[in-house]
Amino acid sequence: MKVEQILQSKGADVFAVKTGDTIASAVSMLNEKNIGAVVVENDQGSIAGILSERDVVRKLGEHGVEAMAMRVSECMTPDPITCSPEATLEDLMGKMTQKRIRHLPVTNEGRLVGVVSIGDVVKRKIEIAEQEAQALKDYIAT
Repeated sequence: MKVEQILQSKGADVFAVKTGDTIASAVSMLNEKNIGAVVVENDQGSIAGILSERDVVRKLGEHGVEAMAMRVSECMTPDPITCSPEATLEDLMGKMTQKRIRHLPVTNEGRLVGVVSIGDVVKRKIEIAEQEAQALKDYIAT
């Protein structure tokens, strides 16, 4: 299975904030959309970074509640690792495991086209395993 199939199934909605936004406003979006990370765009609309719950927790640990007034650019992970729509589940699992990340922006010819999370990957792996198990049961029953 490829990333493009995951995006077709889950949708390609991408939630983004700007580098100059406050961490508080980014946290509000994370909470409102029930997501674990947002893409961070610069003023030209290009990917500048990614801001995850982990990033926010680290800043809160360092600066306390004052971190909420800081700019996203001070908290985000710059130059995030990305993947293409042609990447496979195995590619994603390898990158996510090796780099210890949970979210990958999906880009096509430099343009942001979606975000894939570890939850998306696990969900698809479970679906594939269930389909294979059913196919084996059907085969044995015939």
